[in-house]
Amino acid sequence: MPAVDITALRARMKQEPGFRLEQLYAQMVLIRRFEERVLELFGQNELFGTTHCYIGQEADAAGVINHLSEHDIVFSSHRCHGHFLVYADRPDLLMAELMGRATGVCGGRGGSQHLCFGDFYSNGVQGGIVSTATGMGLAEKMKATGAIAVAFLGDGTLGEGAVYEALNMASLWSVPVLYVVENNRWAQSTPVEKQLAGSVVARGQAFGIESGEIGSTDAEELYSHFAPIVEKVRTTQRPHLEVIHTYRLCHHSKSDDMRPSEEVERYRKNEPLPRLRARISQDRARAIEAAAVRRVEEAVAWAQSQPFPSTASLAAKASGSA
Repeated sequence: MPAVDITALRARMKQEPGFRLEQLYAQMVLIRRFEERVLELFGQNELFGTTHCYIGQEADAAGVINHLSEHDIVFSSHRCHGHFLVYADRPDLLMAELMGRATGVCGGRGGSQHLCFGDFYSNGVQGGIVSTATGMGLAEKMKATGAIAVAFLGDGTLGEGAVYEALNMASLWSVPVLYVVENNRWAQSTPVEKQLAGSVVARGQAFGIESGEIGSTDAEELYSHFAPIVEKVRTTQRPHLEVIHTYRLCHHSKSDDMRPSEEVERYRKNEPLPRLRARISQDRARAIEAAAVRRVEEAVAWAQSQPFPSTASLAAKASGSA
């Protein structure tokens, strides 16, 4: 699949509201269809390793990442597919990675949680992603590149001490890093009320970091909300912490879900895809949805045709020659 000119696409999104609306919807539909297919493939033993889906939280990735420039750094967690697809728009490479193929993002050996592509990174070590992203932001400041780092973390990650060490250093050293806390209200099987005391916003403020919050599943609202925040981090070269109160509609991983079904259904009434679809013509919405299905199926077929890694291919990937 040909690579998309992401820089040009994001520039056009800023200038053309109609195009932006359709692009936000296209990105979210692609994430949704991709992950629904991933869950099917997992049940058919087509994937290697585990997987954690982003279903219900698609608007977060679309609202934030579309403001980033070519050299900005994104660091994600175990729930990274949505972030990656908005960042790179390469469902083919991601699907090949999940299927353990040599042509995947990391040669078929990173799997669902550990991606490395351009300036996009993900890792399943929750507190570690915050520390690493902070160090990356500091490195960009020292090199005077003008780039910023963005770290996506969940409410459960706030139980890790490394997070607070990173916040402390980011504030002391004035690091251009944006911490996006996706509060989906459940840390695996534990509700937020039973594992998180106090205010999330106050955690950032305690370190002198400007912090805020928004409760929305509307991609257009999130896009508008994060535009000045990203620009502020870039121009002031200071950290910022922003909480998105969201909700995942799928289970934590594949089938482990201890949430009350009535709670899930209540949040499903406010999920992001229908909200944007209502603002697009029926013909355009159907065309966008058909294109997403086609792209996902093409990615599956391509990935299934790719070879599994050999010792030689892994060595080539590690040396950067593949």
